[in-house]
Amino acid sequence: MTLGQHHESGAHFAFTDRWGGVSAVPYEELNLGGAVGDDPAAVRANRAAAATELGIDAARVVWMNQVHGRDVAVVDGPWPDGEPVPSVDAVVTARRGLALAVLTADCTPVLLADPVAGVVGAAHAGRPGLVAGVVPAAVEAMTALGADPARMVARTGPAVCGRCYEVPAEMREAVAAVVPAAWAETSWGTPAVDVVAGVHAQLAEAGVAYRHRSAVCTLESRDHFSYRRDRVTGRLAGYVWLERIDDRP
Repeated sequence: MTLGQHHESGAHFAFTDRWGGVSAVPYEELNLGGAVGDDPAAVRANRAAAATELGIDAARVVWMNQVHGRDVAVVDGPWPDGEPVPSVDAVVTARRGLALAVLTADCTPVLLADPVAGVVGAAHAGRPGLVAGVVPAAVEAMTALGADPARMVARTGPAVCGRCYEVPAEMREAVAAVVPAAWAETSWGTPAVDVVAGVHAQLAEAGVAYRHRSAVCTLESRDHFSYRRDRVTGRLAGYVWLERIDDRP
C-alpha cells in the first residue's frame, strides 16, 4: 500500500501506490483524492486504511485543495469540520505528530522536514507550481518557523519523468526560462519538461542539501495513478510528519 516510508531523526516520509483500497474502476484501488469523482465513502475508507498502515490518526491529517499555485498555509491542526479546505499548494507546520498530505497523479509531491527545528512541509509541484515557485515558498515558510534549509531533508515521490512529459516547444522554453534544469527531451526526441529535475534544482538553490527522489515514473508504472495516461483516475498521496518527542523509544 505505501512505498518509501523513511525515518530520519524522527521524520517520517511515505508515498502510496494504487493498491490496497476499496475504490472501483477507474479509481482502483487506493484513491485518496476527494475531488476526482470517486465515491466519497470509498475515499474516506481509503484514507483511514492508509493512516492505519502508517500508524497515524486519519482525523489528524492535513489535506489541501490544490490549485497549481504557490500559496502556503501554516497549520497547527486539521481544518475545522464543515469549513472549506483552503486553496493552497503547500502546507507547513511546527506541530510534531501532525501529518501533512499532498495528492498527485503525475505532479511532483515534495516532502520536507527539519527534525531539529520540529518543522515539516508538503508541497504539490506540477509544471505551473514549479514555475510559480511553490517549493521555494514552502522552504521559506518553514524557515520562518525556525527551520534551516541546511538541515532539511527533502523527498520527492512518484511523478511523471522528463522522458515522458511531452509538451509543446514553446511551453518547454517558457518553463526553462524560469527553471533551466526542467528543460528535457522525451525518449522519442520531442520537447519535454522534467518537473522533478526542476524541483530538485530549486531545492538545491534554496540550500536544501539532503535530497532524495523516487525512481518511479507514474506514467510508466501501472502501480501508480497517472492523469496523463488515464485522465479519469485516482490520486496518490505523500505524507510527512515528525514523531512527538515522547513517542520515541
